[in-house]
Amino acid sequence: MKRSAWRYLWTAVDIRRKLLITLLLLAIYRLAAHVPVPGADREIIANLLAGGGAGSTLVGLLDMLSGGTVSQFSVLAMGVYPYITAQIILQLLVPIIPALQARMKEDPREGQKWMEKWTYILAVPMAALNAVGQINLISGLAGAQIIPNFNLFNASSALTSWTIVISMTAGTMFAIWLGELISEYGVRNQGLSMIIFAGIISRIPSTIQAVLADEQNRLMGIILMVVFTLLVVFAIVFVQQGRRNVPVMYPGRRVGSRMSMPVKGTLPLMVNMAGMIPIIFAQSLLTFPAIVAGFFINSKTAWVSNLASETSRIFGGSGDAYWIMYFFMVVGFTFFYTDVLFAQQNYGENLKRVGAQIPGVSRGEPTQRYLTRVLRRITFPGAVFLGLVSILPWIVGKIFPFGQSTGLLLVGSAGLLIVVGVVRDLFYNIDAELRLHGYDENLLVR
Repeated sequence: MKRSAWRYLWTAVDIRRKLLITLLLLAIYRLAAHVPVPGADREIIANLLAGGGAGSTLVGLLDMLSGGTVSQFSVLAMGVYPYITAQIILQLLVPIIPALQARMKEDPREGQKWMEKWTYILAVPMAALNAVGQINLISGLAGAQIIPNFNLFNASSALTSWTIVISMTAGTMFAIWLGELISEYGVRNQGLSMIIFAGIISRIPSTIQAVLADEQNRLMGIILMVVFTLLVVFAIVFVQQGRRNVPVMYPGRRVGSRMSMPVKGTLPLMVNMAGMIPIIFAQSLLTFPAIVAGFFINSKTAWVSNLASETSRIFGGSGDAYWIMYFFMVVGFTFFYTDVLFAQQNYGENLKRVGAQIPGVSRGEPTQRYLTRVLRRITFPGAVFLGLVSILPWIVGKIFPFGQSTGLLLVGSAGLLIVVGVVRDLFYNIDAELRLHGYDENLLVR
């Protein structure tokens, strides 16, 4: 009788310990996610989300991606996204600044350590800036101060305001630290992904509750939620698994006095190499004008206040223009980020170094140009798919107005993209751990 791989996960001490540590750290993260920011009026956010007015869609998206910490205005309201933003910024700066590019090429391992160190350093001011922006954005969209008398440069409220910013920044760094602990002692190299994953799936009960609360469309809502969720998951898996296998000839090996024949292989190019990053990046840039406008909504100058209010309305997720801009920005950033990421990997030089060659293409720079052209062609459907996934709640809301608040998806289309990716990587990680511990379903019998 064959022993199930799932049962072996529990009997293997090392794997069991890693899984238990991961679950424990995720539980700590979810407990910390309920610690509120001192002095925050959470009823203001609740009214904003329930009102369906300007900004409710944007705040709802932020709340979904943060696992409900925005609606509670927890000290973890920003999650680990300041770290991800810092990481993206440094990755984009490498091909632009020659000194950074040279550092990464000279010693990739040391260059990676340098990148990690400066990502942590840059995450701190990014978190502080994000905290101030989030407070001002929500206050501006809601028309009321979520933190009463919040002003960093007013003598009477500066101490309280700075304390709040520091507490939110510390919450983000605490979440990042938990993610690093998971990567080191739990599921390997998936700490931050698991933190985001835990936050997103924690929203499933409240989403189901929102659908069930609509008595008039309850049955239709449940049916559409199941159908849409299954279809989107299938589409995500199908696209994420998409590959273009480019044929590569590897040189033969010398065995004694004889030379073996060249080996035919393939170089798989992914349809969606950028993953979730373009959606996060596009959302961050679209949010930025609304964050800046939040500083000027209460201006005493009429035209400044009106301009800030209009900017907050347009970039706050209210109206069709926001979603159209969102779609094109996701498509554009998918091409841009894929090009940057692929250029850093430098397949042309790496293949030349090992003596490999694509049939009919010269080695070195011509190979890199050829692969870039191929990658851009297969990236197009992946970029359009990401764009459609990002605006799917808006599309579904247009077709089924009663599902506009939830998008009729368990965790939102963007959230599903993250969830499916994390689950897929988790299964690959567990499979690697099983093989590392000698598990073979064909040999391990009782």
